[in-house]
Formats: sequence, C-alpha cells, structure tokens
Amino acid sequence: MRDRLLILILAVCAQSYSQTDSTSNLPLNAVNTIIEKTDDKRLSIGAYGQVEFTQQFADTAKHNALIDVHRLVLFMGYKFNDRTHFITEIEFEHVNEAAIEQAFLNYRIKKWLDLRAGLILIPMGIINEYHEPTTFNGVTRPNIDKNIVPATWRELGAGFNGKFDKIALKYQLYAVNGFLGYDGTGRFKGSDGIRGGRQKGIKSVMTTPDLSLKADYYGIPGLTIGVAGYFGESESTLYNGLWKEDTLQNAQSKFDSSVVGISMIGADMRYHWKGLEARGQYILCKLDNAEKYNKLTGKDLGSEMSGFYLEAGYNMLECCKKTKNKLILFARYEDYNTHAKTSSGITLNKSYHRTEITTGLGFKVADGAVFKADLQHTRTDSDNDVPKNFLNLGFGIWF
Repeated sequence: MRDRLLILILAVCAQSYSQTDSTSNLPLNAVNTIIEKTDDKRLSIGAYGQVEFTQQFADTAKHNALIDVHRLVLFMGYKFNDRTHFITEIEFEHVNEAAIEQAFLNYRIKKWLDLRAGLILIPMGIINEYHEPTTFNGVTRPNIDKNIVPATWRELGAGFNGKFDKIALKYQLYAVNGFLGYDGTGRFKGSDGIRGGRQKGIKSVMTTPDLSLKADYYGIPGLTIGVAGYFGESESTLYNGLWKEDTLQNAQSKFDSSVVGISMIGADMRYHWKGLEARGQYILCKLDNAEKYNKLTGKDLGSEMSGFYLEAGYNMLECCKKTKNKLILFARYEDYNTHAKTSSGITLNKSYHRTEITTGLGFKVADGAVFKADLQHTRTDSDNDVPKNFLNLGFGIWF
C-alpha cells in the first residue's frame, strides 16, 4: 500500500517538459527546464533513456548484433523557493551500472547571477550538457564527445552561471576537481586520452582545483554559438604525504611525473530555421608533461588531441501542416585524433586518427519520443585499416 501511495504522489508531482530546442535561441535540457520554470510545483520528476541495436555489416567476417538498454536516467528537481533549486540525475547504464550524473544546489543571487555547487556537468561542446536522446540526431552520440571531451564529464566543484538577455549572452564559470591521472597506475592512454581519469564525484582526489568556463551567444534568431575552456592539472595520489621533508627531497621528481597539464578549448554552433537544422563542434586539447607521464606509467598518451564534426538535417514533414511529427533526414561528418601530436619516445599511432560518416533518419512521433535509424561508416589512418560499416537502430525518450 505504501509503495502504491508513493507512485501516486510521484505521478501527480511529475513535470512535463518541452523536448525540442527553444526557438528563442537558448536550447533546453533537463536542468534549465527545472530552474527556469515559473509554476508553483515544488517537486519535478522526469527521465530520459535510449535503447540501441547495432549490427556490423559488409565485412568478410560474421558479426553478432549488439542490443542494449544503453542508458536510463531519472532526474529530480526540488524548488525550495523561487531562488533555490536542488537537481540530481541518477543514471543506469547497460542495465547493471548505476551512477550519479548530476547533484547540485543552485541559488539565484540576481537575475544574471546564480551560485552553483555540487556534482556539475563541465560545459564543453554540445553533448556534455545537452545529451538527452531527443536533442541529437543519430542513435549514438558523436564519438568526439566520448574520446576527447569526454562526455558525460562531471566533477565536484562550485562557481557561477547566468545570462544577460539584453546582450543575449549566457556564461558559466566553475572551479572543479581535476581528472585522476595516477592512482598507483596511469589512467590516461592514447586511444581515448583523458577519459579514464574522470572521477565522477566518487571519493574524488584533489590537490588544486581546475578552471572550467563557457560563454554562449544567442542574439541571432535560430542560432547559438558557444566557446569554452578548461585549464588545470590532473590529480595524483602520490601527493598524499608530500608535506614530509624527506619525501619532498627524494620523490618530488616522480610525483611531478604523475601529473599532466590539461588545456582544452572548444567552439560549437547550433542553428535552426523552419525544417532546417545544423550543428558543428571543434575541440582542441593540449596535454603538458606527457613525455614524463608515459615514462612513469608505460602509457602512450598523446601530447595533443583535436577533432571536429559538422552535421546538417532537414525535417521531411515540414510542409505537412496536418502533423506535428517530424521526420529528420541528417548527415554528420566527424574527424578526431587522440594522437594529433605525441611526445618523445611515443610513436604516433595512425589508428587513433578516426573519421566517421553517419547518415540516417529520426522519426519524432511526439515531444519526447523518437525512433532512430542510421548507417555509420568508420575508418582510421592506419596503413592496415579495414573500414567498418554499422547499422544502428533505436529509440529515445525524454519526459
């Protein structure tokens, strides 16, 4: 009886959200729909998720298909008053992996100034903040936002955010813990860069905070342009106990070799006009001290990573006024390299320079529900590379 009562309460309190990008230029995601709502409801509950089917084909070998409940995310927001919100997301990946994706307290000091603290998404690129499956084309997210950015990238920290509507500018500025690059073994590597060092709020280690910032301009109808930066050093468990004088003298060089300097900059663009939509993204990441790090850990981390993608889509049902459904035909070209440059002693691995062409359809049958299908062609610069082809099918929801 108690369980039924709880379900009833949650159903009554659940909030419905707009699923598409705002035509007033600021795109929507789960977080800002909660913070910016003006009704009196205290509790907001929702979810998003995606289910996928992937089949490799056109190869000399036979491949099994992969079917996966890739992710199901439950999000909740509580409005203490008009200024104060708590927001959290609980993520289940591949059915059996659970994690907290966001958990922060947001306090509005002024219309243009919010204080935010907790487990925060790092504002870099598009997908890391706008990753609900109804907000992007294709069954899976762009791989730049896995191997370079790397989504979903969240860390513990605090800072400020807000927007100036008169000049159409949104900003974010946070101090956060860095990637954990060394915890007895190296967690960075050449194939996916710094992805393995995400701490995700799990007993995070920090020596000094890193800086994350982003600005978005939304003054032109249908267009949003963003620039972002992330600067700091990775964390290392070797620095525990460094205050002892003998440790400082005898092990300083080894400790410093376990730390990598990270400087990442990004630029992104989203445009929407009637049935036409386009987006693009560029990321550049420089990794200092990679040579010493690789010697200490035996890894093959590059000293520079970079990548971009360009995407265009069109709603084939734009001329059909009798339906609110959308049938979006799209194409995306992606080029990224986690070994754009390497330090001394590390051979540049050509297989880490990858290109992907994805073409497909998204059938949006309702706000918050989409069926997806695409064909994906991938290849690398390796001399022995054999291009791969995939058929991807799936659906996504967000409410």
